[in-house]
Amino acid sequence: MSAATHAVSHDNPVLRVAPAPPAEAAGYFRASLAFHTDVSDVAAALAAGREPGFVLVDCRSTESWDQGHAPGAVHLPTALVAERAAQLLDPAVPVVTYCWGPACNGAARAALALAELGYRVKEMLGGFEYWVREGLEFETRQGTERPAADPLTVPVDADDCGC
Repeated sequence: MSAATHAVSHDNPVLRVAPAPPAEAAGYFRASLAFHTDVSDVAAALAAGREPGFVLVDCRSTESWDQGHAPGAVHLPTALVAERAAQLLDPAVPVVTYCWGPACNGAARAALALAELGYRVKEMLGGFEYWVREGLEFETRQGTERPAADPLTVPVDADDCGC
């Protein structure tokens, strides 16, 4: 490769800031995966037919919970984490938090509050929005629903996305 291939391009908005060296990138992405999981991985773990090794926590309001939530989730609104976590969660079991979706940081706030109480915690990226968009079953006050999958978020003719 020529030196020009390795040069940072100031005309290219992607490469204005050079990519991190591979070892730094590996450390960053490893750390990211220690803090985050996604809807597909959570759903697969819950559907595997055995103990998933974590508890899924919906940290939204009661009205939001009633509108729809992932089956098997524990309802623990962010504002009540300090007051109720010890009653609902085993400190030895990792916790995965979720809120509405990518534009909501309620799951991150709940994860922070739980971490400060000594829980090992991850945030489920995509939240309830992507749970529904991926066509996963959810529960409401009226019963169980399963929407059609959004083809912009999950392949409709395959068991998984391959990632």
